Amino acid sequence: MKEYIEERAVNIANYIIDCNATVRQTAKAFGVSKSTVHKDVTDRLTQINPTLARQARRVLDVNKSERHIRGGMATKEKYLHQHQGK
Repeated sequence: MKEYIEERAVNIANYIIDCNATVRQTAKAFGVSKSTVHKDVTDRLTQINPTLARQARRVLDVNKSERHIRGGMATKEKYLHQHQGK
């Protein structure tokens, strides 16, 4: 594996852990796709630093379990703003 990919995988994991970031937020911050973030954390990082991979995975699992709640809140916020404008 190329060195810059390994470095990116470690940086991505640290970002996820430090910022409690979602895959989408991380992808935007690093200018890569969500698929790349996922592959870096689940596949590549497991080979490079398994402990860091587990820590990042825990944060992503929590974010995934809360995803439906955040989606509902965003929808509620959207409709509240639409009705205020009328």
